[in-house]
Amino acid sequence: MVATFLPPFVEPDALLPQLRDRGYAVLAPASVGALCGFDVGVLDELKPSWDDLQPDRYLKDGGSYRKRRHSCFVSEHGRLTQAPHRAHWQSEEYNALHGGMRRWFEPMRSDTVAHPAWIKLLQGLAEVCTALKGGQPWFVEAHQFRIDTADGIGRPTPEGAHRDGVDFVAVLLVGRHEISGGETRVFAATGPDGQRFTLTEPWTLMLLDDARVIHESTPIQPLGDYGYRDTLVLTYRAGNFQGDE
Repeated sequence: MVATFLPPFVEPDALLPQLRDRGYAVLAPASVGALCGFDVGVLDELKPSWDDLQPDRYLKDGGSYRKRRHSCFVSEHGRLTQAPHRAHWQSEEYNALHGGMRRWFEPMRSDTVAHPAWIKLLQGLAEVCTALKGGQPWFVEAHQFRIDTADGIGRPTPEGAHRDGVDFVAVLLVGRHEISGGETRVFAATGPDGQRFTLTEPWTLMLLDDARVIHESTPIQPLGDYGYRDTLVLTYRAGNFQGDE
């Protein structure tokens, strides 16, 4: 039996001090709702869209275990605007496996991005970014992921421990179904400090200062015939989207 370590939860009022001190913080679902100004249960209305994700055709390891959708937004002056659909791009410095490619994924569904809770979630996290690094436009990339066990094993981070090349990364667990594994690991980018834990409750949030920490999630395996792990990853970047320099 594999040991499972509980996430190091902090209360919303300790979020900023924790991020400044450690470079990452984890909020329980109820705290996510308190931070963003809604009953976190309303986020469950977004869950059906994870059943409509499309295969990721770019996996260089030849796998078929990842489905996703991707859309971009700009948060500025308290308003969230969806950007025209664009490719996802990272440099090889940040993604040795898939960097340097312009990867075109299907956009998120219109009913998802128009949901009031979606808008409050992205804006609430933009306010955290502003509190840490000052008021400015935040260029947000949203990634819906389903990692499944169709290949017998699913890899949430096939590129390994990494940074994303942004200012902040938010990872929300949407759900786990009949799997083991999927442990989250966070390490200081310039030292030995690290922590491991497993996100198990839907809408648990991990927020990372991307310049200060690297992160990864371990592979998942099925407990029965088929399992999957659904997540939402939101990246916040000042100045522009990656690839626009």
